[in-house]
Amino acid sequence: MKKRTKILLTTFATLLAVLFVGWIYLRTQIYQPSQEAEKIAKQAKDTRTGLYFKSDSAKKSTIIFYPGALVEPASYSIWAKKLANAGYPVYIIKFPMDLAVLSPNKANQIVNKSNRKYIIGGHSLGGVMASRYAKQHPQKITGIFFLASYPDKKGSLKSISMPALSITASRDGVLNQSAYQKAKNLLPRTTKYAQIAGGNHAGFGSYGTQKGDRSATISNQKQQNEVAKQLISWLNKLN
Repeated sequence: MKKRTKILLTTFATLLAVLFVGWIYLRTQIYQPSQEAEKIAKQAKDTRTGLYFKSDSAKKSTIIFYPGALVEPASYSIWAKKLANAGYPVYIIKFPMDLAVLSPNKANQIVNKSNRKYIIGGHSLGGVMASRYAKQHPQKITGIFFLASYPDKKGSLKSISMPALSITASRDGVLNQSAYQKAKNLLPRTTKYAQIAGGNHAGFGSYGTQKGDRSATISNQKQQNEVAKQLISWLNKLN
């Protein structure tokens, strides 16, 4: 075997090893749902696209949700189930490595199936990717919401007439407050803002503590209820 070939094979094998180790490391960093969230997630239909919470309403908008980075979809099942009970079917999207940035247009697998109205939302990095999708598909998306998140320049919605809701938490230690304030210029002028007193970043899901976050002064159950309450109130006004 020629020396050059040996070098190429060695380099390739090393690269594979590095990628494998990186994959293993990322898997250890993924936030897992709480027992309560996992229990409720079992009530959803588990599809290749994501977890689907069906509703009895055929008229209300379908919700498409992009989870935060490295957060398992089931972590958001508590408030998602409450939305479904209120008549809004919810898809919590599954992404490769639990990173929406790796497949930002995955919502296509849902919106291309029917002519229903769709509202998209996301938590943290998921919200950034959701805003990019909404900007690129304004004919399919009729509204957007952000949970401890905001759009970036690629997802700027300032020139798009679209209902928007931004919910933050007073004890959030992860959200970049400076960037969040600046990003308000990228949102529609009619955007509604709400803040959950005592809540934190991880409390928008149910997956325990998150690195860099502050401790919440309210229970996760209370924050889950508040997220659902705020979303349902906003959605009802749209419908």
